[in-house]
Amino acid sequence: MQLEEYFNVLAPDDIRLKGTRIGIESILYEYIYRCKTPYEIAEQFHTVTLEQVYATILYYLHHRSEVDVYLADWLEFSRTMREQQQRNPSPARMRFRRMQEENAPKQLQES
Repeated sequence: MQLEEYFNVLAPDDIRLKGTRIGIESILYEYIYRCKTPYEIAEQFHTVTLEQVYATILYYLHHRSEVDVYLADWLEFSRTMREQQQRNPSPARMRFRRMQEENAPKQLQES
């Protein structure tokens, strides 16, 4: 099997492990930034095999400069989306915050 056969390239910024909804960024983030072992990563993502984790790492090692750009773009997109969500929370998030605020005085009294 060729290494590229492990992946579905849906778009230049969306590469997923074949047969899953898991993007390579999820696997590589755990491997590079959280220093998890391939086995720990396979345990964390139940739809991914250990072989797929190793294939993703090998893909990264073979295409390091392109994947580094891919990951940097993904991290920047994630940061931007978090900021946007904080500035414009969804109605569900607003209800949850109100419930937390309403329950906070009750929790303090019970302590």
